Amino acid sequence: MRHQQVTVLVPATTANFGPAFDCMGMALDLWNEIKIEVGEACKPHVEVTGEGSAELPSDSSNLVYRSAVYLLDKVDIAFQALSISCHNKIPLKRGLGSSASAIVGGLVAANDLAGQPLAPEDILPLAVELEGHPDNVTAALLGGARIVVQGKKGIITSPVKIPQDLRAVLYIPDGTISTAEARSALPDKVSHEDAVFNTGRVALLVNALAGNRVQDLAAGTEDRLHQPYRQNLFPAMRLIIQEALKAGALGAFVSGSGSTVLALARGREMSIAYEMAEAARKANAPGRTLITSPSDKGAYVIKNSMEG
Repeated sequence: MRHQQVTVLVPATTANFGPAFDCMGMALDLWNEIKIEVGEACKPHVEVTGEGSAELPSDSSNLVYRSAVYLLDKVDIAFQALSISCHNKIPLKRGLGSSASAIVGGLVAANDLAGQPLAPEDILPLAVELEGHPDNVTAALLGGARIVVQGKKGIITSPVKIPQDLRAVLYIPDGTISTAEARSALPDKVSHEDAVFNTGRVALLVNALAGNRVQDLAAGTEDRLHQPYRQNLFPAMRLIIQEALKAGALGAFVSGSGSTVLALARGREMSIAYEMAEAARKANAPGRTLITSPSDKGAYVIKNSMEG
């Protein structure tokens, strides 16, 4: 490789939508910027500013670095050391796809450095291998709202139309929940009744989004498979969701494995954010609110330069 530099933007994501556990995600208009430089003068290094700057590794063990190397190895590209800088706006361990953004950003940037040998549908299985589950990485890579399942011949993903002017109101607690911790809280088995409950809610959810039937989103985002069990990790969850709905949210749920709570809205966003924060305050769960939108766009290259 000659001396090259590429800059990629990667969106935050929300997953599960309440009932669609591990099989649906959506990109959000909140972005990490990843810059990768490769050349003879480069040394293995990762500089992180913004979210996670005090926590994330600055060497080749960093997830962005490992993901980039993973793709380059898959396409048999010899590389010198990578110099990476990340400016992160996506909070860590809050259910907003921070690890998915690192994986997808590293893969997309490395693919561009390698001359784009892989199409997005070829990058997706690599992202799923690295992440372990497909919902966040699919939305981060392809954008929009996405259903994703493992088929007999590979990953199947299908876009879901998002109602116009839909907004996302986030309550982002200071407290974190790791994915491993959240998954360990789940039971090995669920009842037939709960499985039927969630199956119906997922069908209602997808139809509500695709058919612009926003009046069905409150029921369509209800869940019995994971949120009741994860409530012990974040007791304020139920109260924040309840107050968001009372304030006019169309639907509300825990984003990914938490701890962020996301409310869907079309109007009254400031009031919803206030009531979510007030509910959290009463439950002694300090944090911050953020109002954003779904993003139709997934990860993309904004700059590529080459020398020599």
